[in-house]
Amino acid sequence: MVNDHTDQMSAPRGVITRTTSRTVDQTVTRLSELIAARGLKQFAVIDQRAEAESVGLALRETRLMIFGSPAAGTAVMDAAPLAALDLPLKILIWADQGQTMVSYVDPDELALRYDLDGELAARLTGIRALVSAVAAE
Repeated sequence: MVNDHTDQMSAPRGVITRTTSRTVDQTVTRLSELIAARGLKQFAVIDQRAEAESVGLALRETRLMIFGSPAAGTAVMDAAPLAALDLPLKILIWADQGQTMVSYVDPDELALRYDLDGELAARLTGIRALVSAVAAE
């Protein structure tokens, strides 16, 4: 079953969170497959829980996937250099009370933040399809 996460009290403006029935590990694996299948580049997967544990701290399962298309993102960063603060795109996969959550910054929010025109904004919208695909399976 797929549900939208309804606890928006703690979510910053423009952050979208969906649930998936997969585990965190399974979600990361599936997103990696989808990213590759779409010809995108996966730059990194940061296991933030493992990093916390490496310094003796506890953290729920939390992975940050960094990915994108240099061909698409370069034009955005050329037009709006500060967009490089948000690019490449990121998806956060995290455990919350027995559920796996998948969060990302809405591309519409990024377009507003950097005053992108329609053509440049459209270069960022593929993240929706990735998250929807993994949440729907």
